[in-house]
Amino acid sequence: MNSGGGADTRAEPRRRPGRKRGPRGPGPWIVLAAVAIVPALVLAAISSWASDQVSDNAAAPPVDSAVERRSPGPALSTSLLTLRRMPTIISRDLNSDTFAGEVSPFLGSLNERSCGAVSVDGVAIGERNAELAVIPASTQKIPVAATALELLGSDFRYTTTAAADSAPVDGAIEGDLYLIGGGDPLLSSDWYPTSNLERNPVTSPTSFDALADQVVAAGVTTVRGAVVGDGSRYDDEYSAPGWGDGVAGLEAGPYDALMANDSRVLGDPLRGGDPNEAAAREFTLLLESRGVSVGGVARNGNAPPTSVEVASIQSAPMSDVVAEMLGNSDNNTAEMMVKEIGYTVSSSGTREAGLALVRQQLVDWDVDVTSIVLVDGSGLSLDNRLTCNSLLTVLQQTGFESPIGQGLAVAGQTGTLSDVFTDHPVAGRLRGKTGTLNNPPFNVDPPAVKALAGYLPVEGGSAVEYALVLNGPTISDQSEYRPVWNNLADALDTYPAGASPSDLGPR
Repeated sequence: MNSGGGADTRAEPRRRPGRKRGPRGPGPWIVLAAVAIVPALVLAAISSWASDQVSDNAAAPPVDSAVERRSPGPALSTSLLTLRRMPTIISRDLNSDTFAGEVSPFLGSLNERSCGAVSVDGVAIGERNAELAVIPASTQKIPVAATALELLGSDFRYTTTAAADSAPVDGAIEGDLYLIGGGDPLLSSDWYPTSNLERNPVTSPTSFDALADQVVAAGVTTVRGAVVGDGSRYDDEYSAPGWGDGVAGLEAGPYDALMANDSRVLGDPLRGGDPNEAAAREFTLLLESRGVSVGGVARNGNAPPTSVEVASIQSAPMSDVVAEMLGNSDNNTAEMMVKEIGYTVSSSGTREAGLALVRQQLVDWDVDVTSIVLVDGSGLSLDNRLTCNSLLTVLQQTGFESPIGQGLAVAGQTGTLSDVFTDHPVAGRLRGKTGTLNNPPFNVDPPAVKALAGYLPVEGGSAVEYALVLNGPTISDQSEYRPVWNNLADALDTYPAGASPSDLGPR
């Protein structure tokens, strides 16, 4: 639970435009006129749309060479010319050329080391260097989240277990009490989520206190041995290799399959160097505060295979964990999620196994991975490489209504975008994953990073998908990247510029 953000805010479901009932009593001539006019208008709109398709964009206004028009994707499952789908499709197509003209100058202004791509409902509008391999920073969390949802499922839950060598007798556990980590990145004592020890409060925490309460409810009054933290579900790599100075132990890590409070212990100003031992120390404090006597000193260790469960607790579903990770840009959650993907799918709780599955998922979504490099899950490494097309494809595959779209920070309101675009028309609408990496010493390679990728929902249920990854020696300076971000928001906000689905829909 580290690095940037705010609370998960879910958007209310968007109502489809419906039929409006007028007052009773119109004359027969009004009814007859409506019967004649409505089909004519619909047919005219269909004819105009079809003509545009056949003409191969002959009537489209000139746009910047950075814009590449692509044919739509797979056939729609719903018939194209149903009254339900017609307004949205016709509106999108009538507005695409105008929107491309607005987006093109912005994309053309990006430097040669950066990339950008924009689409509407999966149909390409424009791009710049979209296949250029760039340093993605925290936008790396988007494919990690999407893979977790695809392979583990949105209902997947982490489980943390308290176990003993044998069942308690007369309230006493004769040996040690084992805390067996299940990879839960949001395991938190009740004091931690709003402790201000992180930049943003933890959302959807798993209560460590509730697990202690369950141990007490099981009748335990005494632990003769010690509380032992068991993180053997994952390997012993507590931080990813290649992280620069000031990253490991600060921006992320140490983490393992057992981690509570981001390896913090109440009353200790420093993070614990061993997340398993730190969690054991914290749980000892929780038990003792409830009157349970603990005889030994907390330590790291493995529970025997024959251990007996005393209590257990589950996390919020993966959809909520993803929302916390994306909204807060939580680095620890991302790294542990990668290892859980590896453990659950291939029985290997390692960074390498998890990232291999993320890469394969990109391949399954027809992403060209030739130039893609995945070093960690959080995006903290300067050695990671993604393309804007890869990010855009993931966003198109998941969709705005998915846990990805709903979990992203909201402009001017939540997470890492809470203070961005506050006075812009996209405030409260645009959802995005930010990405930031600095490059000390300033103004030299490798370049710094400032990235933003996500959705802008529009009237009628459509959504604009966008990916912008800025690389450059000084790009992390606010005076340099904020004007580019503002120009992006200005361009995105021009859609739709013409007829909306409600204008074209039946009345």
